[in-house]
Amino acid sequence: MDDLDGAWPSGLPVGDGWVETGRTGDVVFPYDGSVVASAPVGTPELARRAVEEALAVAPAMAALPSHARRAALMGAHDALAARREDVERLLVLETGKPLVDCRVEVARTLVTLATAAEEVARLHGETVPLDLLPSGEGLVGFWTRRPIGVVVGITGFNYPLLLAAHKIAPAVAAGCPVIVKPAPATPLATLWLVHLLRSAGGLPPAGVQLVTGDVEVGRTLVEDRRIGAVSFTGSAAAGHAIARAAAPTKVLLELGSNAALVVAADADLEAAADAVVRGGYYASGQACISVQRVLVEEPAREAFVSLLAERVKDVVAGDPRSPETRVAPLIDPAATERVLDRVRESGGTLVTGGVRDGRAIAPTVLTDVPDGAAAWDEEIFGPVVCVRSVPDLDAAFAAVNASRYGLHAAVFTRSLATAFAAVDRIEAGGVVVNDVPGFRADNMPYGGVKDSGAGREGPRFAIEELTVTRMAIIRP
Repeated sequence: MDDLDGAWPSGLPVGDGWVETGRTGDVVFPYDGSVVASAPVGTPELARRAVEEALAVAPAMAALPSHARRAALMGAHDALAARREDVERLLVLETGKPLVDCRVEVARTLVTLATAAEEVARLHGETVPLDLLPSGEGLVGFWTRRPIGVVVGITGFNYPLLLAAHKIAPAVAAGCPVIVKPAPATPLATLWLVHLLRSAGGLPPAGVQLVTGDVEVGRTLVEDRRIGAVSFTGSAAAGHAIARAAAPTKVLLELGSNAALVVAADADLEAAADAVVRGGYYASGQACISVQRVLVEEPAREAFVSLLAERVKDVVAGDPRSPETRVAPLIDPAATERVLDRVRESGGTLVTGGVRDGRAIAPTVLTDVPDGAAAWDEEIFGPVVCVRSVPDLDAAFAAVNASRYGLHAAVFTRSLATAFAAVDRIEAGGVVVNDVPGFRADNMPYGGVKDSGAGREGPRFAIEELTVTRMAIIRP
């Protein structure tokens, strides 16, 4: 992209400057396979250097006054807002996501930066009545929150800018140096974000670093026992491997899911069908809380499937640069083949889709996919929705909970009793009533249970994860 020439320095932001790596890799536009740019590729040696630089600057980051941390975050926010259309275009090219989704990603990144800046003012502790025990009479007690230390943030390819912001901004707000490792396929927008933070003023440059590279680079970062915390967003398999490699370091995991949406017999079926289309195919289905499993009470099944099939016909697949496109090619051909294989092997009935539409996968609906099929049990990460009927809501909630995942789920109903039963009984980090499970406000606590992860994001909650309490006990 010619309009991004000079948008950030060459090399990787390690230490106080930018380090040339001597090696680059092509960033490819998934829509047509053209080369977007060449990005620097890091090494384990460079990762070790980044850790040393972060450790050296940790005392300075911890000592930064609140106004400096807040100003740096808002400076990056304002600089990003000034170039938002350029960043949106860059995201389309490096991720292949439709423009509409990239616009949402930039907007949410701006909210994340601003919210983290606001949370700096809320980082405080409390007094403790130590005289509950006779031995504590006369003592003064209070606790404060202190930075956990160096944070390593590893992000996925599907929302590279937003996911990086959810690692970097809370770390900066907490006073922690942070090293971010973007997915190899999508490093460009994250490089730009790091550059904006380092250019905003107020932070030591080495307080925010970025290293690209392969699995060995990631292993070098997470296995260093001097790291305070590792925050990872990606697949369950990769997250579990990182948790084992990092132990006993604190690990925050935002992992995958096969998000379910329950349609009660009393639901507004048109609204529910609209939600499945909206929530199942955004980002071409490459979102961990996109609708994958739909459980419909039997009396509503026939009408709901008919409504859904009609609406899917209007989903536009094609060039992600077009504002009308909702489904575009997946991140690479291997991902496309994996999704098509799971559709072919699903054992369900194909209602629509299941084939290529150019380089994309046509929006797909399957019915009656059995337990044990990967299209139902595992995260498919593509534009595929599976619909199954259930005899009642008890069976629906049981099917939702039978998954090894538990990130977000949704229920459509006109009954307040059903809504509260879903919130009470569904085992997930979030339960959404009468909207898509993919709803996420970036200031709310976000995370999963079971194999969907551990810990919570959202600046306020991530800052708590990235700080530790320090108790002060004073006898005057």
